Amino acid sequence: MIIESANRLNQTAEYYFSRKLKEVRALAAQGKPIINMGIGSPDLPPPPHVIDALTKALVDGPAHQYQSYKGLPELTAAMSDFYKQQYHVDLDAETEILPLMGSKEGIMHISMAFLNPGDEVLIPNPGYPTYTSVTHLVEAEPVYYNLDAAHNWMPDFESLSQRDLSKVKLMWVNYPHMPTGAKASKADFEKLIAFAKANQILLVNDNPYSFILNENPQSILAVEGAKEVAIELNSLSKTFNMSGWRVGMLLGAPEYINTVLTVKSNMDSGMFYGIQKGAAAVLKEGKEWFQSLNEVYKSRRELMWQFAEILGCSYDKDTAGMFIWAKLPEGAGDAEAFIDDILINKSVFITPGTIFGSQGAGYIRFSLCVTEEKIKEAISRFK
Repeated sequence: MIIESANRLNQTAEYYFSRKLKEVRALAAQGKPIINMGIGSPDLPPPPHVIDALTKALVDGPAHQYQSYKGLPELTAAMSDFYKQQYHVDLDAETEILPLMGSKEGIMHISMAFLNPGDEVLIPNPGYPTYTSVTHLVEAEPVYYNLDAAHNWMPDFESLSQRDLSKVKLMWVNYPHMPTGAKASKADFEKLIAFAKANQILLVNDNPYSFILNENPQSILAVEGAKEVAIELNSLSKTFNMSGWRVGMLLGAPEYINTVLTVKSNMDSGMFYGIQKGAAAVLKEGKEWFQSLNEVYKSRRELMWQFAEILGCSYDKDTAGMFIWAKLPEGAGDAEAFIDDILINKSVFITPGTIFGSQGAGYIRFSLCVTEEKIKEAISRFK
């Protein structure tokens, strides 16, 4: 006997990368020399002293006990200092910051905290697929707003203003944008804040990429009055090569933080002590860390641009983050068929733009979490 799954799963499929990587692993098991350019999982190590902080913490008295739902004071203070130094944003360490086990869980916690069945959610197209899947899981309704190259992948507020937004309660934005790498200016964030206030919408900026290949990191919370209608997610995954550590943060006004805490405190029993100590240590890194990290990504990006050109793709060089968003050549056809042909015949896995929404049709995405040697090897397979 098989018990039926909940109705909320009817519109939620297994995450694309979960499914596709099974296929990629199967090909590798058959002896195929797979080069994975699909997923943005940093392959570089975190700063060495972070490992030291973690290992030393293992012998501390409280290391193996339940931890506070709101995190160690040392960690939240480090997060507050980080936002002050890097984004010029003042945040109260005790009331305006909530550590998360990765910002992905924050997407679920925020949605559970604010959305009722039938509420509408503005979701970027193209955008991170989890925004849609979580919206379905809490039985709210996704409403997509299209982004395109003509508007630099920014919302078209004139078009949005003509729509019925009366049921919209929450809006997801993500700048620097994934998958396109588009960067938002302070003026762009000001427009978003004004739009959210005018329509009484909670704005959530998902901000994990702001230090990767970006000379001017921005936080939406730097805009005057932003805390009234905006909260922000951030993460150590990309910034410090700590994706497996699962350390994120939610930042915003105490009222919003406490609402999300109500959900979170019923779903876990605090982040592991040693991970918190390591996270607190890494947040003290200075400009030298970012410069060193970005030198590696710059070299990889130059090679990846070459690879994109060999495939006949075009791209924008003025982007941030660890991906290259490339437009397929005329006549290339369906993006998924395009990447599947390359996977089968050249053993190179690239992400099709269509998994990020209909506006991703005709695009593919390359990850920079690949060594220079692997990118050169991929190039050689097409010569």
